[in-house]
Amino acid sequence: MNITASAISLNVPDVEASARWAEQHLGFTVAMAAEGFSSLTRPDAGINLIYLRTGLPTFKPRAQAASASGLLVVFTVDGIDDEYLRLQDEGVDIVTPIETEPWGERYFQMSDPNGVIYQLVQWMTASHDQG
Repeated sequence: MNITASAISLNVPDVEASARWAEQHLGFTVAMAAEGFSSLTRPDAGINLIYLRTGLPTFKPRAQAASASGLLVVFTVDGIDDEYLRLQDEGVDIVTPIETEPWGERYFQMSDPNGVIYQLVQWMTASHDQG
């Protein structure tokens, strides 16, 4: 198998709200969009964010009722403290304030308009294997 691209698809009630949020606050850009669908990209992210409106007829019945609840979208960044202050200033809904775990993971979590939780993290220990 040769993986040529990666994406995460999130079922949300309001595709446009999540797509605008990811553009405004995370720097993604829309690569493709249609009714009930938006695919966003960012060259350094390693994945596309895809938002699909819940209940689309192209999904099997079991997936139609599913939403992004319980999912955590995580991006490792540099300058975590600056990002935290920037996103606070932008009025982003911070659901877990910035903190550092004993093993060196410094992170915070935020929510988009559909309740999708995103986490930005920076590893603060030089001994952590990031690759």
